[in-house]
Amino acid sequence: MQFTTIILSVFATLAVAITNDELAAKVPACATGCLADGYKALNCSLTDYPCQCDHQHDIFKIAQPCINAKCTTNKELDQMAAATTYLCMAVAQQSNPNWTGPPLAKGLPCSYLQQMSYDSNGIESSRDSRTETSAPFHYRGKILTPKFRLGPHCLGDTMQEIDDEKRAGPSPSLPDLPRNRSTRLTVLASALLLASTLLFLAITAPHSVRNRLTPWLGDQASEQSWVPSSAEGDEYLLGVGKADITGPCVEINLMGYADPNQIGTGLRQRLYSRAFIVADPSRPADRFIYLVLDTQSGDTAVRYGIKSGLRELGPEYADYGHHNLAVTGTHSHSGPGAWLNYLLPQITSKGFDQQSYRAIVDGALLSIKKAHESLAPGHLSVGSTKVFGANINRSLFAYLANPKEERARHYVNPEDDGSVEKDLTLLKFQRSSDGKNIGVLTWFPTHGTSVLGNNTLISGDNKGVAAYLFEKSVVDDETSAEGFVAGFSQANVGDTSPNVLGAWCEDGTGQMCSFENSTCSDGRSQKCHARGPFFRANDEGTSSCFEIGKRQFEPAKKLYDELNSSPSPIRGKWVKSFHTFHNMSNYQFELPNGTEVTTCPAALGYSFAAGTSDGPGAFDFTQHDGNPNTTSPVWQVVSGILKAPSKDQVACHGAKPILLDVGEVSTPYEWTPNIVDVQAFRVGQLVIIVSPGEATTMAGRRWKNAVANEVEAQLASQDGSDSPVVVLGGPANSYTHYIATEEEYSIQRYEGASTLYGPHTLAAYINVTLSWISALGSSSAIRPPQGPEPPNNSNRSLSFIPSVILDAPPFFKKFGDVVQDVDGGSYHKGEPVTVRFVGANPRNNLRLGGSYAVVEKFVAASSASGAPEWQAVRDDADWHLVFRWRRVSELLGTSEVAITWETTDPWAEAGTYRIRYFGDAKSLGGTITAFEGVSSAFELVD
Repeated sequence: MQFTTIILSVFATLAVAITNDELAAKVPACATGCLADGYKALNCSLTDYPCQCDHQHDIFKIAQPCINAKCTTNKELDQMAAATTYLCMAVAQQSNPNWTGPPLAKGLPCSYLQQMSYDSNGIESSRDSRTETSAPFHYRGKILTPKFRLGPHCLGDTMQEIDDEKRAGPSPSLPDLPRNRSTRLTVLASALLLASTLLFLAITAPHSVRNRLTPWLGDQASEQSWVPSSAEGDEYLLGVGKADITGPCVEINLMGYADPNQIGTGLRQRLYSRAFIVADPSRPADRFIYLVLDTQSGDTAVRYGIKSGLRELGPEYADYGHHNLAVTGTHSHSGPGAWLNYLLPQITSKGFDQQSYRAIVDGALLSIKKAHESLAPGHLSVGSTKVFGANINRSLFAYLANPKEERARHYVNPEDDGSVEKDLTLLKFQRSSDGKNIGVLTWFPTHGTSVLGNNTLISGDNKGVAAYLFEKSVVDDETSAEGFVAGFSQANVGDTSPNVLGAWCEDGTGQMCSFENSTCSDGRSQKCHARGPFFRANDEGTSSCFEIGKRQFEPAKKLYDELNSSPSPIRGKWVKSFHTFHNMSNYQFELPNGTEVTTCPAALGYSFAAGTSDGPGAFDFTQHDGNPNTTSPVWQVVSGILKAPSKDQVACHGAKPILLDVGEVSTPYEWTPNIVDVQAFRVGQLVIIVSPGEATTMAGRRWKNAVANEVEAQLASQDGSDSPVVVLGGPANSYTHYIATEEEYSIQRYEGASTLYGPHTLAAYINVTLSWISALGSSSAIRPPQGPEPPNNSNRSLSFIPSVILDAPPFFKKFGDVVQDVDGGSYHKGEPVTVRFVGANPRNNLRLGGSYAVVEKFVAASSASGAPEWQAVRDDADWHLVFRWRRVSELLGTSEVAITWETTDPWAEAGTYRIRYFGDAKSLGGTITAFEGVSSAFELVD
């Protein structure tokens, strides 16, 4: 550090243009990655400025396309122009004794750099050979042209002011560079000293300074050990927490595919609640909680349960309520069901199960408690990246009904054709005390249907895999804190599919399913199945699921690393939220064009029963079928028994032929919601729309664009905030099925038929959201009226789910005994290792925060007690350790457990292992007793 002080003293004595902090400030965070890529592309050495900016090269020009995309404000563009100009002037002073401009040795005042601001008159200045290296930026429909451009080859003998007359010559306001030899040598020495000093600073300077220097210094800086970055952007109170919400993994219907025969038989991966809290340090009551649950969706009953639990935690949690609590689901179709508030989703699960419900509520509360207790000052950084190969549009026929010009705005190239969103947005949480990251929250749309409808093992599907991989990747990462939490939230997921090879007919024809209605040669949908990337593995979608999760994790991790080195901070000292309950039945409002429209009581169309290519429905329902007379008479009778829709209801729903008029039925209690949650959060420039339904790709875009425009118009000018970054998360709070555009609704595929409140559903959501945007203002104290509360059916729901009566071991056996031990004593990596035990029903104890299965590794011949020492290296949280349970005899109460370690596990290492089982048995009198079983040791070899 003493040597650093000496160097900086010399640096200051020579009055070199800009101090390290000033230079760091001149390179905006949005551009550092672009410049790093440009530096490498030019293959220029550290101090060879003429190489970086000479008659052949122009690092600014190389980096400009990237900068155009990353830097979106005038301020950022000004900063970039200033920093780039500085380097070019350094070249000029080293290389051209006749160059006229501000001498480096005399200092380069910031006031001069500000002259590099951009005109935004919308007219591109004329260009000639002397200005070719500085093309204008295009920003929000305007052309931003530098007031000054360097002369030919970035090394000209003048600074050239650009105007309509293309006036050339030295600017009269710029002092001449001293012409004598000794002064020129002083200038050159100063420039060289600057370069060496910057290199030294790259090694010793604070992380925030070094981050910005790295693009100019290459790997010399990045190879050094990590140092926590200093403050970036405004400071908030941040907290994260994670807790187990895995409900009963056996004997309960899985939630998502609505198949009553899909009953859980075990566990591939535990489910979690991940909580993220952001609060305003100066106004701590201004805060929000964003929950990401590994469930099919958020839910009204679950949200009520969490809210009640927060009250019971005491006055410290009084700031949390309806207005700032968002409960979202990752939309996994492989979690236990029987926990939802309304009757319709309870039908296939045989009603409501308190154990399943309490697992979610209690785990969510615990995750919030952990997040709340960890609240500490910190900073947020946001960025986006493309994710390819993880989603396609499963209802492209409906998507194409949207206006051609609207679709064209989202077309980038054949790989990113706009039919689904490829952007993943990531919010990074970094605490101030040590600069370590505590979590990330991402938004990206792809359905939780990688694991197929014939699967019976519990998992978080591809989002659960992505979170698992991310959290595992940072365990030994010095940039990340212990207890790091990665939330992979859904976005506008409605018409997306992770089964990226498309929908094919499993009827021997080798043909793809019908484009219009997803049927096969028999005219039915039952043989139409979507294919994931590894569909040939014939493993219920397991391999494809891991791959799709990996395809989300990898770009997210890369973006995370980029934000570590080049932060894009959240700025704005406000944390705001609003929430209101809104009755969506018969809501009258005006469209932007002045037309008065209305929504309808909830109803589902015939195509709802057809399902999708991710999960076909039963009987002969087909998508895009507007004729109720062509469907099964059985379902017509069921529809009539439920309730025949009135003429007004039929007219209101328009193109939708109504199969289930669920919004007008409340016997024995409500079947679906009519009262929905409308909610949004704002921190700095980030706005989060909390969607209660599955918005389709285009529906989500329209909603986000409307909010962005309104925030820009209403709030940005008051707050002085950056352009809004708007994301949509869901399905959340009260699950309202789908939200399609009016054009998609008219096609009546699955998504349109499942848009509950008629053709104007999306417009109604947008209308209500925009009505309360003012509540997100930086100084707003507005809180919308609570509105009519939806019912809480958690304590009055029907249940036909039998409880566990008895567990018993077979004759001459006891619980935990090994039925089938390891085979042969050794296995090669890639071979599955399976052990079977005398088991008991896992519903007796959910072992929340614990595990049914563990792989233990032999680490020492003896411990302090003299016994061999084993260390747990895998448990229920790990994707490749699978727990299966089966009932052997219903009458005798016997059952068996199989635990399989799939050593295709990429982290599997050679060594000596054994497998342990933790179970709990229920006696006839109701007493539950814990037990264990353990296999023999075995070797895993390469």
